[in-house]
Amino acid sequence: MQGIILFVLLVSTYLMVIAKRTSALIRSFRYQSLCLFVITFSIALTQREPELYIVAGLLFILKVLLIPYLLYRIIRRIKVSEDLGLFINPQLSLLWALAFTYLSWIFASYIVSANNTILTGTLAIAFFVVSAGMFLMVFRMTALSQIIGLLVMENGLFLLASTVSGGMPFFVEIAIFFDVFVSVLIMGFFVYRINKLFTHIDVNKLSRLKG
Repeated sequence: MQGIILFVLLVSTYLMVIAKRTSALIRSFRYQSLCLFVITFSIALTQREPELYIVAGLLFILKVLLIPYLLYRIIRRIKVSEDLGLFINPQLSLLWALAFTYLSWIFASYIVSANNTILTGTLAIAFFVVSAGMFLMVFRMTALSQIIGLLVMENGLFLLASTVSGGMPFFVEIAIFFDVFVSVLIMGFFVYRINKLFTHIDVNKLSRLKG
């Protein structure tokens, strides 16, 4: 079962890397977060720890429901093109993703015993998700896509921490969720203000503004 969830999480990350529209990017982020929720909830069922149930619940409420809703609302409010503005086209992005998946697997294989395939695969996917978030922040030109890239990186770090240590301390998890939620609110406000002032959210165009 865990292998299937990890595969769906991997596919959702690929969909984000090759996405051309902001709505598709948000939808894939929701699928990825839903997979993390299922993994966390299954660990909570196995270990029977109340803190893990709370973390799983917060993960579902914030990253599966609330944050995607807020991002969709920003799209509707600013009424701009959903085009992500690609520095690298989807075909080359897919090749990049395949290459980093392979490199992540090689790196994870050096860390974990070759006999533990599930742990190696989980670590490899976690490394790849972090690198995919960095890719979105660097090679997508709209501010919203870079916000989602930051959230994807946090998902990868969450999966990495859960795999390596069996889950971060409860209060650390709560603090991270709160920081992520507040960050999305603040960045959403700035995206709205940027669009209101400059009629677009293309950060590549903003970088050419002269003082």
